[in-house]
Amino acid sequence: MPIISSIYKPKFPFKNAHFSTIYSAKFRPSPPLLQQRERLVLADGDFLDIDWSFSKNTTHKVAILLHGLEGNSQRTYIKGAGKILSENGWDIAAMNYRGCSGEENLAYQSYNAGKTDDLEAVINNILEKDKYAEIALVGFSLGGNLLLKYLGERPTIPNEISKAVAISTPLYLKGSMEALSEFYNWVYRNTFLKNLKQKYKLKMKDFPEKMNPSDLKKITSLLQFDNIYTAPAHGFTDAFDYYEKNSSLYFLPHIEIPVFILNAENDSFLSEKCYPRNLASEKKNVFLEIPKYGGHVGFHQSNNLYYNESRTLEFLDKASFTI
Repeated sequence: MPIISSIYKPKFPFKNAHFSTIYSAKFRPSPPLLQQRERLVLADGDFLDIDWSFSKNTTHKVAILLHGLEGNSQRTYIKGAGKILSENGWDIAAMNYRGCSGEENLAYQSYNAGKTDDLEAVINNILEKDKYAEIALVGFSLGGNLLLKYLGERPTIPNEISKAVAISTPLYLKGSMEALSEFYNWVYRNTFLKNLKQKYKLKMKDFPEKMNPSDLKKITSLLQFDNIYTAPAHGFTDAFDYYEKNSSLYFLPHIEIPVFILNAENDSFLSEKCYPRNLASEKKNVFLEIPKYGGHVGFHQSNNLYYNESRTLEFLDKASFTI
């Protein structure tokens, strides 16, 4: 499928990557969206929370929304996508990863960019309701990588899963870690690190045999966090083993359903390998759009409707997607 020629042209100052990223994350008014929480108990006894929103009319379609690193279902990008989809005939299941819904999770492990078994548990929970004939997956940043890996690593997926959208997705995790380590990304890097270290500190009380103050002091970068916590907690040798085994770039060739990837050219979180131009040109079901602007999940059109939100609806609902 040829790479999509993007028509996204934001107004100044949203052409600036950092302005669009920070404004969208911190200053965009939260779109109104009613949510109803369901707690899902997982096979290992831990839990995660799903925040549901419902279409005004009875529907047999549901979109599972997946947030980014240290996000949750309350983020404006989740509510923005949920609002437009629910207004157009979709029920919404906004997934909160373990430890991301405002309550610390119970297990030593939590979530990561490739932990697809928890996504599978959410999908199975929805299928058991016997209400939905069509399921779409919509992921942002880490959530985009998560859903693409899920779709590409399994020999079969449920027939109900029809399409998927991945927005501002770090398809190559090592490259994105290196990008976030650059000086110009210090604001985002420090914010992520502060939140992750706080969670480590809280979890340390419950798992003193595996986590300790000495290791906490060593966490001065995202790489060190992944070496000290993410990798050992989830069964990987080290951070680089984790990055290599969970980068959705390697699973993308095996995906059979239609997927839409929207990655801005000026996204400072992404490296060159996060733009799989050759693969998208060869595979009929991979739609890749690379707008010049947009930053990281910052595709501003208006506070009420972002470009990624309108494009997501178009891709999920139109038989013929505009390219």
